[in-house]
Amino acid sequence: MGEIIFLTHRVPWPPNRGDKIRSHHILRKLMEYRPVHLTCFADDEAEEAEESDIKASLASLQIIRRDKSNWLAGIEAVATGRPVSLTSFDSTKIHSYVQGILKARPIDCIFVFSGQMAQFVPADYNGRLVMDFADVDSAKFESYADDGTGPMAWINRREAKLLGAFETQVANRADYSLFVSEAEAQLFRQRSGLTKDKVKAVGNGIDFHFYDPSDVAAVELPHKGPLMVFTGQMDYRPNVEAVLSFSTDVMPQIIKRHADAQFAIVGRAPTDAVRKLDGLNGTMVTGSVDDIRSWIKAADVVVAPLRIARGIQNKVLEAMAMGKPVVASVAAAQGIDAVAGEHLCVANNPSEEAQFVCDLLSNREKAKLLGDSANRLIRSTYSWKTQLADMARLCGIEDDEIIEAAE
Repeated sequence: MGEIIFLTHRVPWPPNRGDKIRSHHILRKLMEYRPVHLTCFADDEAEEAEESDIKASLASLQIIRRDKSNWLAGIEAVATGRPVSLTSFDSTKIHSYVQGILKARPIDCIFVFSGQMAQFVPADYNGRLVMDFADVDSAKFESYADDGTGPMAWINRREAKLLGAFETQVANRADYSLFVSEAEAQLFRQRSGLTKDKVKAVGNGIDFHFYDPSDVAAVELPHKGPLMVFTGQMDYRPNVEAVLSFSTDVMPQIIKRHADAQFAIVGRAPTDAVRKLDGLNGTMVTGSVDDIRSWIKAADVVVAPLRIARGIQNKVLEAMAMGKPVVASVAAAQGIDAVAGEHLCVANNPSEEAQFVCDLLSNREKAKLLGDSANRLIRSTYSWKTQLADMARLCGIEDDEIIEAAE
């Protein structure tokens, strides 16, 4: 029986943010079938020290602290003509680790999670290679460039061009390239010229036991007015832009009809720009919280007003799994197999977001029906078992191994 090397750009535990959720569940699935060697980066000492039951079951583990500064990564990128996304994650230790495992162990598959980790696959490796891009990152940088001006627009345009070329190069080499939604997969097929037999959609799932609305109490707030909630990592640019827009453009319209409405921005590491929203137009900024589910449970409406978004938004799936009515932008709803108006509200602009929220606050029966419909959809479609059903075969794992693992 062969073994697998799993490369990912962040420690895949705990599964508390979008990319880590996906890598965590894929890793667990592969560990059901084969010994897995994991190498990854940690953003800081706390993440490096995080415990998980996964550790003891891995064939080997290497965690590298990522401490290269942005300016040094930028200088290296300009000097080498490479994308900053690659130079900021480059590591001689990971290169050596992968080479060592390939020499010492019977590796027949390398699974790469996140494009920047593909640089660690040796040029002479000729075994199975599965590349999980999740999103088309180069398209994200194109969006940043289109929305920006001056030097940053140039930097983002350069990154989009170089990263796009790298993505296509990797995908041409890989046996399969995976994306989190059919929309992302189709976009990449158009950009790369590759076909459906090489570029596939493997969606995200939801841990139904964790996101069981009956298993958590709502956070208690002194304020008793209607509550809108946004969840996410609050130093991530699309999340920052989303809450800035909602607080300044949407909340004033909501307050005209619901004077005591509040908007909670719930998530770790809020930037200074996000913190300054606290107290503005009924906005509160919580920072990191003990249990994000308690805030979702307390919400009258969960909002996802992202102006730039790639793939599937876990924040939307989580809220829907907890039976909450969701108002999402077109970008945030993309990739979710849901019917607008039946499972969630999809708004084309800030004014529509305000209108949908106000309508749901004024009609609680309609809000409940929307949330209940969302809950049923997620539970019927978005289990991790369903989403990862074909993962073993993509990695070359034989049918008898799949049957044995199931037994």
